[in-house]
Amino acid sequence: MTAEGFLEGRRLQMARGVLLQCIMGGYPAARFYGSDDGDLALVADPAQIHPLPWSQEPRALAICDADELTGESSNLSTRGQLKKVIARYAALGLAPVVATELEFFVFAANTDPTQPFQPPIGLDGRREDGHSAFSVSSNNGLRPFFSEVYKCMAALGLPRDTFMHEMGVSQFEINLLHGDPLLLADQTFLFKHLLKEVALKHGLTVVCMAKPLAQTPGSSMHIHQSIVEIGSGKNVFSDENGQPTAMFRHFIGGQQAGMADFTALFAPNVNSYQRLCHPFASPNNACWSHDNRAAGLRIPASSAVARRVENRLPGADANPYLAIAASLAAGLHGIEHELEPSAPIQGEFEVPDNLSLPCTMHAALERLKRSQLAKELFGKEFIEGYIASKTMELTSFFDEITPWERRVLAAQA
Repeated sequence: MTAEGFLEGRRLQMARGVLLQCIMGGYPAARFYGSDDGDLALVADPAQIHPLPWSQEPRALAICDADELTGESSNLSTRGQLKKVIARYAALGLAPVVATELEFFVFAANTDPTQPFQPPIGLDGRREDGHSAFSVSSNNGLRPFFSEVYKCMAALGLPRDTFMHEMGVSQFEINLLHGDPLLLADQTFLFKHLLKEVALKHGLTVVCMAKPLAQTPGSSMHIHQSIVEIGSGKNVFSDENGQPTAMFRHFIGGQQAGMADFTALFAPNVNSYQRLCHPFASPNNACWSHDNRAAGLRIPASSAVARRVENRLPGADANPYLAIAASLAAGLHGIEHELEPSAPIQGEFEVPDNLSLPCTMHAALERLKRSQLAKELFGKEFIEGYIASKTMELTSFFDEITPWERRVLAAQA
């Protein structure tokens, strides 16, 4: 939209079905988004209008809510779903607080998708060989790229806590400062968009796939969650003596109750399950533990005031609005129904059958299809539309024959 049209308040409308567009560009049957496929209004959030610092021409990006023309939020909007979850907490006098940890890879330009990604050639003329994890000099070869990333983050008002090189080859992680869940979802979305745009300027490719390289750790989007009282700001996970509360237990119980049903929301793509089936600190279970990274729900070592629950299931490819909404909704379900968690695990452990999670996209979608909890918390329209769109993506994947199949199976009798 032109700046003049935007400043005049001209309403921008979009077909309802676009919210269910699959990643290949197609759409499920029209019945999933209203058979007449009428319009939605895109309503800009005044706090999320940003001039784009990387653009050569003056441009701005406005994060919008997708609202029905009657004014209420569309049930198909993931941002709208998150706002509804936050409102449910507010009705109880509570406010969730979250932070996201986002991992991503920085690769050289990849013009042939049949070839593996490669790390870029750094300022020293060499490609990283994978020995730079957590090194103080690990991103020196990418200094011009990261310098612009930092400047653009500052221009967009994205505060950063820590930046580090992760375990994978040319893999990095950012920790965003904790705060309001909607704000953190917006910031996570903006940061991913920023990364890709700045990378293009530098002849690089930023990849937020869950598992872009074989035999290498995947990329996660861990979600740290706590709850405070509205007004006092007191963390309700800790009592006056600094001990965990019943609400803390119930929140974990709700997380456990929802993780298997919601796996398809946390792991939305075929590639997501490559990460979960090769768990380099990417646990595909609903166990919980005090500071054990093999558990899907980890309680990081912290002071009582910072007591929180880390959901380690979502990948970097997850929709931040939907992943945060699903995680918080599960926790609230546990609080409202006073669900008790399993016993915490420590050390090496075997995952009980009742705490294992789907490990393929097909299994995850089938579990979501059967979930009454998902329909109760997000509405039948959203869940059925989501499944329809993701089923199209899975079918498209199965329409292709992979190099592994040709290489290994073609010679078989």
